[in-house]
Amino acid sequence: QVQLVESGGGLVQPGGSLRLSCAASGSILSINAMGWYRQAPGKERELVAAITSGGSTNYADSVKGRFTISRDNAKSTVYLQMNSLKPEDTAVYYCNALEDSDYDGGDYWGQGTQVTVSS
Repeated sequence: QVQLVESGGGLVQPGGSLRLSCAASGSILSINAMGWYRQAPGKERELVAAITSGGSTNYADSVKGRFTISRDNAKSTVYLQMNSLKPEDTAVYYCNALEDSDYDGGDYWGQGTQVTVSS
């Protein structure tokens, strides 16, 4: 039982920056890992970045060096800092959380936030 709410999307020019936020509520301590996915029209949903409860991170090759995933100390909010944005980054971005199998082992998703990179 985890609820996720994304915010921070919008319209930005190429080369600009945005920071997405994902606020988690419910059984926060049950979460093992959180990540950001994105889906553009005509494309499959893809993993952008992920962070484990221990703080380990990984990134898609297409965003490595430009995007940074982080979390607050309470682990209640996860951020995605997006720099040097490109038009191909345009997509709906979704927050994802994986729950420990000692609980329900659930796979939770936020409602998504639109990111549009255009002049």
